[in-house]
Amino acid sequence: MKIKKKYELIVFTFFMALGMSCIISFITTLVKTGFHADFFGKWPVAWGMSFVIAFPVAYFLPRGIRKVMGKIHFVENEA
Repeated sequence: MKIKKKYELIVFTFFMALGMSCIISFITTLVKTGFHADFFGKWPVAWGMSFVIAFPVAYFLPRGIRKVMGKIHFVENEA
């Protein structure tokens, strides 16, 4: 599969959001409901809802964080 370089950020963000929402929704569903017969019926629904939120957040949030980080002055360790 070949994808143009200009789409690298959006593809990376898609897969990062997909993976993180998968893991977080799995753990959250497991903690909230426990492992039972209908777990694999409930978890994909939670994952889908999580991904719908995670993808735009993962795309736009870093821009804001970079602005904040640009205003922070980091210094070397002082003795």
